[in-house]
Parts: sequence; structure tokens; C-alpha cells
Amino acid sequence: MGSYVPNPPKAQAEMLAAIGVNNIRDLYGSVPKSMFVKKLDLPHEKSELEVARAMEALAAKNRVFSTCLRGAGSYRHYIPAVVKSITSREELYTAYTPYQAEISQGILQAIFEYQTMICELTGMDVSNASVYDGASAAAESIAMCVDRRRTKAYVSACVHPQIIETMQTYCFGSGVELTVLPCKDGRTDPKALKEALGTDAACFFLQQPNYFGLLEDAAEIGKIVHEAGAKYIMGVNPIACAILETPAECGADIVTGEGQPLGLDMAFGGPYLGIMAASRALMRQLPGRIVGQTTDVDGNTGYVLTLTAREQHIRREKASSNICSNEQMCAFTAGIYLSAMGSDGLTQAARQSMSKAHYLQKALKKAGLPPLYQGEFFHEFVTACDASTARKINCALAKAGILGGEPVDGGILWCTTELVSLEELDRTVEIVKEVLAK
Repeated sequence: MGSYVPNPPKAQAEMLAAIGVNNIRDLYGSVPKSMFVKKLDLPHEKSELEVARAMEALAAKNRVFSTCLRGAGSYRHYIPAVVKSITSREELYTAYTPYQAEISQGILQAIFEYQTMICELTGMDVSNASVYDGASAAAESIAMCVDRRRTKAYVSACVHPQIIETMQTYCFGSGVELTVLPCKDGRTDPKALKEALGTDAACFFLQQPNYFGLLEDAAEIGKIVHEAGAKYIMGVNPIACAILETPAECGADIVTGEGQPLGLDMAFGGPYLGIMAASRALMRQLPGRIVGQTTDVDGNTGYVLTLTAREQHIRREKASSNICSNEQMCAFTAGIYLSAMGSDGLTQAARQSMSKAHYLQKALKKAGLPPLYQGEFFHEFVTACDASTARKINCALAKAGILGGEPVDGGILWCTTELVSLEELDRTVEIVKEVLAK
């Protein structure tokens, strides 16, 4: 509805009336009034050099911590130099939507290779390359499962809160009832799950590892879900997939995840990449596009778009998903990262991340921060402390150039990756000791 849209005032008024609002401001009725800006206080025009200096001064206000011990959905991993070297080449910035296969073989092959590697990593039959981030992929997976008989979706309270919020938003819009099932000692409660799932249950979503870093009994939970006749969705950390049982081995029907750890910078929260894969039985419900490999009339290998939903592009009112573009650049980056790391490199990154997390947990326990939850974990864990102590610890760590863990209910959620050295972990523990001694 901006000034660049060629609609005269009369047409705009008719459009607003058709959806039941009086003016454009009413479209933002759910936005708090405190978020609105009455007038932009813009300075007079400046030269290119002056603008550059002003932007550099603004950027200098950002603080980049040399040590990062915070994850909670976005992780600082080592990115091989070859990843950015390849993805920054001009000839690889191709059109994002490969409608014409005969002139889009490069981008189609890149998508196909990415999809293949995601399938190898998760054990699933088919993957797409179209979803915007892990949260939207999780929400999209519910739409794949709901039908006329099975209309209720379930999610564990041990899932990342922002993923749950995104699911709730999507389900509100589509009229699907979403129930959040309680945790027990930091894990999904199998008993509560079994009691909740009825004949109208469409699906259950489990995060592995969960938000608190703990490893769930994914295979057992999968059996409970399937016994109820529902679909089993697993949200995964792709780095953890290198050393854990694959979702397919746990019985998952659909797999989603955040692809940011696969060669994408944390970048203040985006752009990220939604991983989405499924079993062959659900292949036609998978949103977005799937690239297939074929041969031309001369027997040469070629790549084409296949199984894409026509409704997503043309008959949008009948579409089950709003995904119709591609996350090609992010997916391409993830594909280059996976190729550069290989199975051995990815496994090494996962094992180092996990071993350092266990080292830090034991050291913090000796320092006076016991674990809030017991059990196996990957590279994140929660230590018990009150909110006041958590603030003091993180403030002290920040002064030393260390980004501490994420404050959560009951404690601090810590994270380590292969980029954190043992010296940095030891320094963290010493600072924690000093804070607790005061």
C-alpha cells in the first residue's frame, strides 16, 4: 500500500473497505502504539565519505565478543575459508527461481546436491530447499500432517520457545488446535504424551537435542506417536546429526531444523535456512520445491524442478503453504560447507563441541553451579542459579570479553562449539568462581 504501488486513493479505499478496516494504520492494530514513530528525524544529505564515516561509527557501537558461550538456536561454528570464497563469486549469484531448466542447470544442480546431503544427514527420503528458517519449517510441518479427521497438533514444552510461538501463529491462521505438552525434569514426559494423543491427533513435534540441550528418548517417543496413528516430526541440530541416531532411525516422518550452523554466520539473526525433509510417503505434502535428476534425449545428466505445488504459484487460495520462493543462496552455502567439511569434518566438529560442553559442565559444577537437569546432552546444558546471580555472572564475563550463557527459567543455558578453546573455558570458570565468592 506504499506510494510506489500504482493504486489511486479510491482503489486503496475500496481495498481497505473489502477487508473491513478504515485506513492503512488499522492494518497494524496488533502493533503496540509505543512502536510507532511519529516523525523520522533525518539529517540533511551528506557526501558518500560522510555517510561511510557515519555508518562506521554506528557499527563501532556493536560489541563482538571474542568468546561465545551462548547458543539457544544460533551457533558460532568454524566456517572454512573456501565456503565464502566460492559463494562470493559473481557467477554464482544466479537467479533465485529456476523456472526455465534449460538455462538454470547450475542453480538446479546446487539445490539437488544440497537436498541429497540433507537426506544423507537425516536419513530421510526427500528434502526441499525453500524454507526461510528453522521455526517456519517447524510450523510448515504441521500443515503437512493435518487432514479432515486429524486436526490437532502437539508440541513438547522442551522445544525452543520461539519455535513454539511461530507454530502458534501458523496454527492460529489455519485454525489448527496446537497443544503444548509439559516437560518433566527437562525432557518430554512420555506418560503425558501417551495420555494426550487421541484419535484426532495429527502430529507431535519433538526437538532433538531439546531447548535445554538434553537428548530425548526420540525412538521411544516415536513409537508412542505412531501407536496413536499420528505423524512424528523431529526438529534437529544438523551438526548433532553427525554423531546421533538419524531421525529416520528414530522413526521420524518429517524432519525440520535450523541450517544456520552449516556455514552461515550468526549475522544478528539472519538470513537463515529452514531444513525440511520427509519420508517418501509424505513427499507430495512437502512445501516448496524439490529438484530431481534426469537425463536429456542425448543421455546427458540434467536437473529439473519436480513435485512443486502448482497452487503455491497460481491458485494461491488453495495452497497449503505460503512457501513459493527459494532459500537458494543460504542452501548453496550450506551445501558448500557440507562438501568442504565432509563426514569426517562434521563428525569432528560435533564431537569437539560435545566434549567441551561436558568439560565446562563439570568445571562449573565444581565452581558452584550445579546442573539444573540430569542426563545426556549434546553441546548445551543448564546450570542452576537465580536470576540475580545469572545477571552478575554474565556481566562479569562480558567485561572479560566473554558472552555468557542464555538466562532461562531456573538458571543459565550454556553452549560450546569447536571454536571455544580450553583456555577460554578455564577463564570462564575462574570468573564464575570469583562472582560466587562475593
